[in-house]
Amino acid sequence: MAKKSKKSVGTPATVALTEAGVPFTTHAYEHDPAAASYGEEAAAALGVAPDQVFKTLLAEVDGALTVAVVPVSGSLDLKALAAAVGGKRATMADPAAAERSTGYVRGGISPLGQRKRLRTVVDASAGGRETVCVSAGRRGLEVELSPTDLVALTGAHLAPIARA
Repeated sequence: MAKKSKKSVGTPATVALTEAGVPFTTHAYEHDPAAASYGEEAAAALGVAPDQVFKTLLAEVDGALTVAVVPVSGSLDLKALAAAVGGKRATMADPAAAERSTGYVRGGISPLGQRKRLRTVVDASAGGRETVCVSAGRRGLEVELSPTDLVALTGAHLAPIARA
């Protein structure tokens, strides 16, 4: 794994990582506002497989906002997410509510450094990887870290919540 980035990016996500003393690497790229998928754009720009880049989605499980972190190569299985947190029903969260709660804009929502800590589930596929990339808190910026550190810093647990 690469060493901690020496250039300070200054997003809440990178600040949280730095304060926790977690090794990470930032990857910046030129974001295309016309991109159909932020996650696939990030994977292509970084030259990595789409299953190494994870997108951060917010859902409501039984009325409570819940963070789901899944590979960009797949989609979120709402039933599996509900089951993973002991809930009955999950729906995608309203984008405005997701932005208000996390403090990030859509397409740049990071699971790290959110304004309000929400229960978080990371897809089990992350557990078998040396590193994963997630949004660093703005469009065009990813952070690469170990899935163990991601889970620890977000208070998440691993569960199979993605569909291929």
